[in-house]
Amino acid sequence: MIMSLSTSNCADSITNADTLAKRETDMSEIRENLEEVKRRMEEACSRSSRAVEDVKLIAVSKTKPLTALREAYDGGCRDFGENKVQELVEKYETLPKDIRWHMIGHLQRNKVKYIIDKVFLIHSVDSLRLAQEIEKEAAKLEKTVNILIEVNVAGEESKFGVTPEETPAMVKEIAKMPHIRIKGLMTIAPYVETAEENRRFFAQLNKIYVDIIHKNIDNVFMEELSMGMTGDYEVAITEGATYIRVGTGIFGERDYMKI
Repeated sequence: MIMSLSTSNCADSITNADTLAKRETDMSEIRENLEEVKRRMEEACSRSSRAVEDVKLIAVSKTKPLTALREAYDGGCRDFGENKVQELVEKYETLPKDIRWHMIGHLQRNKVKYIIDKVFLIHSVDSLRLAQEIEKEAAKLEKTVNILIEVNVAGEESKFGVTPEETPAMVKEIAKMPHIRIKGLMTIAPYVETAEENRRFFAQLNKIYVDIIHKNIDNVFMEELSMGMTGDYEVAITEGATYIRVGTGIFGERDYMKI
């Protein structure tokens, strides 16, 4: 009986040790991945004669556990992006308060109230009705909320966002709302075989961005272009991105069966 118990305890210890070792390996990979992304950012900035300080990295942490986020945080990340309101709120309550949270997924109007006092920037404002809800909730808190207008540059039916043609008029309407500050534009480019295929979409968003700057619309502060993800962020940087959103490139592949 004693031998059986000892063997069981030994097996448990081995299992626990293996689990711990795997976790430590995963964590070290996150730090290594983060350094690799930063290196490639610097190279892309150098190729396009841009200062690396002009491009900010958002670690897209959707579905990832707190341990993974803490590892990225310890590696210097302070900007994290979430797609789901509930997940953002839960992580906000647990992780350090100097983190800047970015809402990068589709935002439903009835969920605005849960994040309005927690997010640094909402990237995905894709309709006037959503902006009106943000304005209403921000007014209750006497708070000004920074947003980006999401533009569906590629015209994909599966993606949210206003059309390029609708964007200037949308900006003008939302700019009238006193508790919202428009900081720029965002797009989600198509999934493609090679990053170069998305260059034209990034260039088009940059053109819309510059055209709006030239309109000198009150309460519009065109400072940010949020574009580029793991597969194409280097191209996005060369086309003017100021925010890139990298998830898999930092945290590894996601297990969507667990979402």
